[in-house]
Amino acid sequence: MQNNRLGRKIATLREAHHLSSRDLADRCGLDLALIEGLEAGEVPASLAPLIKITRALGVRLGTLMDDDEDLGPAYIDRDQMAEVERAASLETTSGGDLSYFSLAAGRPSRHMDPFVITVDPTGEADHELVGHEGEEWLFGMEGCIEIEYGKDVYVLHPGESIYYDSIVPHQVRAHDGQKAKFLAVVYTPI
Repeated sequence: MQNNRLGRKIATLREAHHLSSRDLADRCGLDLALIEGLEAGEVPASLAPLIKITRALGVRLGTLMDDDEDLGPAYIDRDQMAEVERAASLETTSGGDLSYFSLAAGRPSRHMDPFVITVDPTGEADHELVGHEGEEWLFGMEGCIEIEYGKDVYVLHPGESIYYDSIVPHQVRAHDGQKAKFLAVVYTPI
């Protein structure tokens, strides 16, 4: 991958904690190959492993996702919102490709992570559900998304929202093979 800021940040934080890749994998309960692949930029990241990594490293999700360390407000103007489609892609667990655009870049000590997320249904195969600590709030903007939450499936249309505990295994994916866009606010405790 041409731009591997995420992988470099993981490696830098891991090394700052005097951890080997194996140590980090063990702390996270993840495969060593996944940690090494993320750091090398060879493996697309999904939210659940990133949350496990941030917990193991004692940082917030925004610390990995952001470029800036400014402590002022995170202001996103209309021109920046128009660029949402150009965000870096993170793959879900067989739920298609999700592109995340952080709405709070530059706020490394925040308690919430707001994103505009675009779902492209390419690559959907099965429905692997993953849980992680925290809570999520989603608001439909364009198209429809499905949220499989435990044994239930919800379809979120534009203008609708859902709020849930993310410890329950879940997956967010495109509905009926259509591209969609939604606003997500993710809270992950440290």
